[in-house]
Amino acid sequence: MTTININRFVRKNILELQPYISFRDQNEFTNPVLMDANESPFGEFNRYPDSTHQKIRNQISQLKNISSTQISVGNGSDELIDLIIKIFCEPKKDSILMMNPSFAMYGFYASINENSVLTLQLDENFEIQKEDFLKTIRENQPKIFFLCSPNNPTGNSISDIEFYIENFNGIVVVDEAYIEFSDERSAIEFIEKYPNLIVLQTFSKAWGMAGARVGIAYSSEQITQLIYTVKAPYNVNSLSLNLVSESLESVNKFQDNLEQIIAERSWLKEEFKTINSIEKVFPTEANFFLIKFKNVETVYQKLLESEILTSKRFPQIPNCIRINVGKREENIQLINALKNI
Repeated sequence: MTTININRFVRKNILELQPYISFRDQNEFTNPVLMDANESPFGEFNRYPDSTHQKIRNQISQLKNISSTQISVGNGSDELIDLIIKIFCEPKKDSILMMNPSFAMYGFYASINENSVLTLQLDENFEIQKEDFLKTIRENQPKIFFLCSPNNPTGNSISDIEFYIENFNGIVVVDEAYIEFSDERSAIEFIEKYPNLIVLQTFSKAWGMAGARVGIAYSSEQITQLIYTVKAPYNVNSLSLNLVSESLESVNKFQDNLEQIIAERSWLKEEFKTINSIEKVFPTEANFFLIKFKNVETVYQKLLESEILTSKRFPQIPNCIRINVGKREENIQLINALKNI
């Protein structure tokens, strides 16, 4: 394990912050009369949710083989990204580092917190150039590095992730929102070795619960405690917690759905070979494709006219559209529309 003093990266006011502690969640009672939180005595969801998320943290702990004390639950990964920046970055002083192109919300939340955003331009294969990375961190000393793998919107996994964790003097956040669709191993295996590492995953993609808004952060116990100090007391609602808990009890259904999506991804990849307007389909390890078209504006507009919604990536990524994998009937609709353009 690498020896790192995490406190030297944490904002001083955060270290001095006292967390909100729900008396109810910190104690056990046999048959309590709940008159402490000004709740209504009526209604199916009249009680506040567990602010510690202990039930699903225990379930995730079993699934991922990591201590529940190293698991944080957020209102989507977005909340966790926001909290991580607030914990470690001094407004108007510190900066974050992210890849370009990558998930835009890293820069969005940094800007809200008045932190500057540094970018690493990915090469033609959407990989990081290690020399650029080392030069950038040496000259600018960013506090957090957000590394998305598989990357959104490009779909590829980033090679040699451990190199970036090992060489970054700050907090490394590996965002694995699409990891279930990839054959790559999760960076969770590096957490014990690198105390400055945070791994984000989500129930929005492979688990099919984007509407529930539940994200997970895996980290050292110390960082987990910091997240639970800064987060809102009841940040994830009871409905979402119950839905996630039920899904974790029926992992076979999740696995079946995941296998169907991967099978449809393979089917689409073959079908794309028959589309004349497609110039290149980039390799993907996610549930979407980044596709380069010969006449991209026409393709995008024609799909829109057919009420097929796709993600416009041009002009940032020239001539490219991101299209995610749907059910077979949806995928057939897409292919037929593309053939008619």
